[in-house]
Amino acid sequence: MSGVAIEDLLELWSAELRKAKAKLGWLIDHPSVVASAAAFLDTLLGPERRKTGWMRAEAVGDRWRQQAVLGRSHWDADALRDVVRDYALETLAEGDAVLVIDETGFLKQGKASCGVGRQYTGSAGKITNCQVGVFAAYVSTRGHAFIDRHLYLPKDWTGDPKRLAAAHAPEGVKFATKPHMAVEMVERAIGAGVPFAWVAADSVYGVGEVEIALRRAGKGYVLGVAGSAQFNSGCPPAPEPKGHGFTTGAMWNWPTSTRGVSSGAARRRRSGHAAC
Repeated sequence: MSGVAIEDLLELWSAELRKAKAKLGWLIDHPSVVASAAAFLDTLLGPERRKTGWMRAEAVGDRWRQQAVLGRSHWDADALRDVVRDYALETLAEGDAVLVIDETGFLKQGKASCGVGRQYTGSAGKITNCQVGVFAAYVSTRGHAFIDRHLYLPKDWTGDPKRLAAAHAPEGVKFATKPHMAVEMVERAIGAGVPFAWVAADSVYGVGEVEIALRRAGKGYVLGVAGSAQFNSGCPPAPEPKGHGFTTGAMWNWPTSTRGVSSGAARRRRSGHAAC
């Protein structure tokens, strides 16, 4: 913020942080737990390069209370998700914003963390022992922020009730694919009145239920597709795609591949004009 004195800027940051902390009182009844959760936020903004639970507890100087916030206190994680979403939208909301769906992995050593297993993650660029989460980020000209998340549970987890119980997974949890999680996030955003016009995602979420849900909702989309995917844009068959392409569409446009077509045609298709 140019033209603002450093003292005024710091006070603006402090006031906004106090505002964020005050929202925790809506979710947590006990004042001491609210204070611990507020200290947890402070450590997230601290200088430590790795934000593990242990390092955060060390930084705040109270190991037991910091661990209690995460493991022993009673609060609704989904309600907190909604608070974070609404807080972000106070600043970022725009009608033509983009909802970006993607997954990331969290590398692990052991086998006890919920959802951990040998699976592919872009964080490592290979199959390795990790957890995988699917995330939704809200992107507008005013900035960007995460507004939703879902932990992916492989079938060897959802098919093992004892393992789920030991990891304190919610009762009744069932296997869900990453595209299905993405659809749930899009529908949740629409249901909450989140303003956005487009959804972007890579080929994990390409032609399939995500595309169908977006068409029905009247949302534009840019989705990666595998080279083996088949779909009809209403134009003459294009050359056989190689590798990965993208399908783009909106409420007025069938999905089209931009791989193997001229740059002019690709621009027309991306803008919703699918003329051949």
